[in-house]
Amino acid sequence: MYGKRSRYDAIVAGVGGMGSATIYHLARRRWKVLGLDRYSIPHEMGSSHGFTRMIRLAYHEHPSYVPLLRRAYELWRVLEREAGRRLLHITGSLDAGPPTSQVFGGSLESCRLHDLPHQVLTSPELTARFPALRLPPETMAVLQPDGGFLEPEACIVSHAALATTHGASVCQNESIVAWEPAGNGVRVVTDRQKYEAARLVICVGAWAAKLVPELAGLVVPERQVLGWFDPTYPELFASDRLPVFVARVNEGGYYGFPMFGDGGFKIGRYHHLGETVDPDCIDRQSHPADEAVLRTFVERYTAAGPAVTRGLKVCMFANTRDEHFILDHHPGCPGVSIAAGFSGHGFKFCSVVGEVMADLVEHGATTHDITRFRLSRLREL
Repeated sequence: MYGKRSRYDAIVAGVGGMGSATIYHLARRRWKVLGLDRYSIPHEMGSSHGFTRMIRLAYHEHPSYVPLLRRAYELWRVLEREAGRRLLHITGSLDAGPPTSQVFGGSLESCRLHDLPHQVLTSPELTARFPALRLPPETMAVLQPDGGFLEPEACIVSHAALATTHGASVCQNESIVAWEPAGNGVRVVTDRQKYEAARLVICVGAWAAKLVPELAGLVVPERQVLGWFDPTYPELFASDRLPVFVARVNEGGYYGFPMFGDGGFKIGRYHHLGETVDPDCIDRQSHPADEAVLRTFVERYTAAGPAVTRGLKVCMFANTRDEHFILDHHPGCPGVSIAAGFSGHGFKFCSVVGEVMADLVEHGATTHDITRFRLSRLREL
């Protein structure tokens, strides 16, 4: 019924940011690995598209992320060299907000604890140095010179293509219907075929709870919308004049990118409209309310003027309750590993998460400190 069975050392479910990196690292270790994705590679149906994704070494979410980030930077540069193209662009990064905000205070703490080069700027100093931004007068900001952005679609294609040169198989437009333990490994059934492997890695983003029912209520998909605007004074928004930034203002937490390539000034708001969704039924159309949320920041807090909206794109966050990741073994199937719950800030870590997941597959453990990302902690919250 399903055709002949194919046997692999490992199968990776999902070939987005995390999955493509996992396949790449396993293939480099000479594992016979299969990657499966329900869509084409890359695609705009999940969480890993939008032309640019932020990378920050100063990390207000928690200082324990910084060692992982340092390794992520190293591995992105390795990937660039092997792919023969630029993927990581350095602009510097700003974390700005009221002095008591987590964005400012957490970023400053991570810089001090990990001895990261940085500057602290007041709101007038910030505007003088970066005239594209006009944040409230009480704002304080941490400027860290190593921040920047990645090209997510190119990163995914590079990881996946190089994995195949190392012997991996990658199948796109093939949906996983079910998986189950089988002997000393797992069996994966798709809409085309049945496969078996010693190990399975699940990296399917917003669909995590659909493949791992134990994640129901622990990884919750959320609709997110990104916007691109053509500012009145585009020279102020060029990548050599505006860093990537996170800004906490009265209307919420926003994140932005300088103009890049043919794109405009990019802006998003964390937890956009707070819409919990089913990833198979999400509204993928943008609406005036989506634009209004983003335009509010553009018009009140930047020098963009009456900027023309170039475009809006829908993506998804996959949120955990504490907004920290899940990097762990399946609680009932030790041959299955899970990378999930990246809560809107995961893409920058793809390169190192791929290494972590390859470690879990090969050794059952990793030298990276992933204590914070154990699944069990979410059951205690």
